[in-house]
Amino acid sequence: MSGAFPISSAKFESLGIKSIQNTIISKSVSGKKLARQIDNQRFAFTIRIVTGTRSNVYGELMAFIIKQRSGKENFTIVPPEIKNARGSANEVLTLNGAITSGATTFTLNNASVNSVNGFLKAGDYFRFTGQSKVYMIVENVNTNESGVVSTVTFEPPLISNVSDNTVIIYDNVDFTVHQTNDIQEFGVIGADNNGSALYQFEFDVEEAL
Repeated sequence: MSGAFPISSAKFESLGIKSIQNTIISKSVSGKKLARQIDNQRFAFTIRIVTGTRSNVYGELMAFIIKQRSGKENFTIVPPEIKNARGSANEVLTLNGAITSGATTFTLNNASVNSVNGFLKAGDYFRFTGQSKVYMIVENVNTNESGVVSTVTFEPPLISNVSDNTVIIYDNVDFTVHQTNDIQEFGVIGADNNGSALYQFEFDVEEAL
């Protein structure tokens, strides 16, 4: 592991989110589709950093990128555009009952009472403490007057067992990633009013499982 990104001075100009899941699809003579997924799903990002000078952004950024040794090292990243959960949940959430590899649902302890407009919302991300894999909630989750949560449904299927009472991280979710390209280029695209070179940088990362 080699640090956390984004560094304090580097802001994202754009973020492209990808879901990678290799699938083999074939069809029988009758036209029936046969599909098999051959590895675990991973999230990936294409990130462009806001243009800036070497003194206020890119010196620190260049050093961080070099430390990653292309794709050798893993680091954590909290994409700012998706870091805040959209639901009403604001408490510490823990798992109600252990779940095993392959599961796509679970329930929670200690949820807010009567949150009918989206306690947790489809499209938000989470992970379990003690594990780095990030998952996505795929259906809105509400609670009733007793604070009982309807089933939380997520994708991809769980890749490792999770114990009862494990804490769920659903805000500021940090992805553990590695770079996917061996060549990193910091391009000078102009100069500011003081004549300092303005750099632009785009890079690709993928979840490290």
